[in-house]
Amino acid sequence: MLAGFKEFISRGNAIDLAVGVVIGAAFTQVVTAIVEKVLNPLIGGIFGKPDFDNLWVITLGSGDDVAEVLPFSILTALINFLLVAAALYFLVVLPMNKLAARRKVEETEPAAPAEDVRVLTEIRDLLAAQQRGADGGATVSAPRTH
Repeated sequence: MLAGFKEFISRGNAIDLAVGVVIGAAFTQVVTAIVEKVLNPLIGGIFGKPDFDNLWVITLGSGDDVAEVLPFSILTALINFLLVAAALYFLVVLPMNKLAARRKVEETEPAAPAEDVRVLTEIRDLLAAQQRGADGGATVSAPRTH
């Protein structure tokens, strides 16, 4: 039983998962700061309020048993979701995609050799074939190019 636990812990999956959780928690703070400290104040400056929670309040009950229904809090949550998604896309996904594309271009096959190098390679191959032909009794003639 302990051997199985030791094997589970020593596998890369558990370590990778732990690192991912820690990095995700730290990254959540960055995204939250961008949304709460930059984007929400911009929305507040444009619309006069940083959120839409109190745009329409439905009060149920009276006296001490008052309940408030905030239907526009759903709109606030939706806008916050879209802001987080936009922040992630433009600050993380898009730059990483551009970096990956740049690396892919750098890793592609080298360009075809220049024409003179290609011709010299053909000449070398033909000379080698002629040499083998002279050794074996057969001759190979070079193709004529115009």
